Amino acid sequence: MGRLDWSVFLEDPGGKIPTYWQWLVQAWGWTLAVSLCGLVVALVLGSVIGVLRTLPDSPWLVRLGNAWVELFRNVPLLVQIFLWYHVVPKLFPVMAGVSPFVLVVFALGFFTSARIAEQLRSGIQALPKGQRYAGMAMGFTTPQYYRYVILPMAYRIILPPLTSESMNIFKNSSVAFAVSIPEMIQFAMQAGEETSRVTEMYLAVTVLYVISAMVINRLMAWVEKKVRVPGLIVASGGGGH
Repeated sequence: MGRLDWSVFLEDPGGKIPTYWQWLVQAWGWTLAVSLCGLVVALVLGSVIGVLRTLPDSPWLVRLGNAWVELFRNVPLLVQIFLWYHVVPKLFPVMAGVSPFVLVVFALGFFTSARIAEQLRSGIQALPKGQRYAGMAMGFTTPQYYRYVILPMAYRIILPPLTSESMNIFKNSSVAFAVSIPEMIQFAMQAGEETSRVTEMYLAVTVLYVISAMVINRLMAWVEKKVRVPGLIVASGGGGH
């Protein structure tokens, strides 16, 4: 193995970016943006689908939610990326002008929403049945019951698996290179080819992935500690298939 030369990050890659180091930071920003936007989509869709799968009097909505989970959970993420990028614009011409960034966010969000929906379903079903009866006795409608009673408790239960999903969506964002999103893997490939310092480029990217994942883990652990309900002991049922 040759000697590592970290000074390569101070070299000028040409174009609008002064150094490879600044290019790497810019790529890190793209990775964070894709991950954060994908997580927002996943949380919104996953919450809706997770609730649909627990509605007691709407079996067709339960089946719809189950179909969503099985579809997006069992198709590889990279395949979904290519479907959004190559197939969806052909089937729906209105999507032809949508940027690759938005398409990747949709792919990441839909893929992760299936996992969050499963976790939320497990969290809701882990709650004592007496809470449902208490909500009914207070005269809550079904939306009110979920909003004020069920979901605040269920989200607390599933925070540990949500931490894993937050880290996973950040790591899974690396597939965005396949549609030319200028995130960190795309940077490592291009910069490594230009400089012939592939080892340094991929090591730097790896360090940023590790640091980012650790920060996400610590942040979610802090949130979990702040919102934990004293004395609440339930089994979340896993849900992270």
